[in-house]
Amino acid sequence: MTAARRLLVVSPTFHGYWRSIERAFTELGYAVTTHRYDERRARLHRVGAKVRHELPARIGLTRFGLGDPGDLVAGRTAAALAALDAVDPHRLLVVKGDTLGPAFWDEVDRRRIPRVLWLYDELRRVRHEVPIERLGPIASYSTVDTAALQERSFTAAHVPLAFDPTMTPTMTPTQPRQTDEVVFVGARYPARERLLVGLAEAGVPVRAYGRDWSGHLVDRVRTWDLHRPSIAAGRDLPRPQAYAVLAGAAAALNIHGDQDGFTMRTFEACGVGGLQLIDRADVTELYTPGEHLEVFGGPAELTALADRALHDRPWSDRLRAAGRAHTLAQHTFVHRARALEALWD
Repeated sequence: MTAARRLLVVSPTFHGYWRSIERAFTELGYAVTTHRYDERRARLHRVGAKVRHELPARIGLTRFGLGDPGDLVAGRTAAALAALDAVDPHRLLVVKGDTLGPAFWDEVDRRRIPRVLWLYDELRRVRHEVPIERLGPIASYSTVDTAALQERSFTAAHVPLAFDPTMTPTMTPTQPRQTDEVVFVGARYPARERLLVGLAEAGVPVRAYGRDWSGHLVDRVRTWDLHRPSIAAGRDLPRPQAYAVLAGAAAALNIHGDQDGFTMRTFEACGVGGLQLIDRADVTELYTPGEHLEVFGGPAELTALADRALHDRPWSDRLRAAGRAHTLAQHTFVHRARALEALWD
């Protein structure tokens, strides 16, 4: 019997998505080991990182050499190199990988390990420690970046983000609604805040979840921001709880802003059986508006759709069921793992 190919996934911790990637490749027959390059194993280390790196940057002390990220890069690079030695992989998948230094990539090149870099941010938002020319093949959630890389003769592919069906909330997918609220789970940006406050002012019951929205003292301190909008809010949610909230709400909002790639929420809100209201008409490359989800073009359309979500249960249930079925058929992490696998071959 042939031994399974050893795959090393080098990934940020980022909401535990590394587990979904690991499960998907395991299902495809790989022996997967994941190294989280930004892992901080203890609360004390997390607090220390804020004091050493975030606080000096916030108050302008980096020009004095305080908060210099060089030691952070060196430590993460050394740990990733140790993972290479421990696993001796046949294949390598790096997710984002922005704080891995040249020594890591030098060693990958020396060992001639087939690798893929998967990006869930636009290139303009990420500064890698190594020129992007060295990091291919590249899979990107951004169609714009993918096209630009291909024009420069890079090996690049558009690989969107995904949904992990192993984390579906424990409720009946076709009848998941449990609350009469329109919810948003994610970071607070000005455009998102304006939309949610506008909905609340129009009389729509709205609730936002996340450290940027929460009025909890700990969240105000950790976000360096005392301001909070006047809407109902909750703290950060672990992914299983967030999925249950998305599924159980009257509607789940997906607000992108200045992005051309589609967020994880695009696939999660539909995947868990939620009614997704999204701000991107170009979602047609992934879902069919009016069949799997609904698109809004501005505050008035969003208010009308939210009101319908609260009162038109048959319409809501139809979109929920179709959106979930379509996600399971085309947009799981296993689907993405197959697309990434093709870049090694």
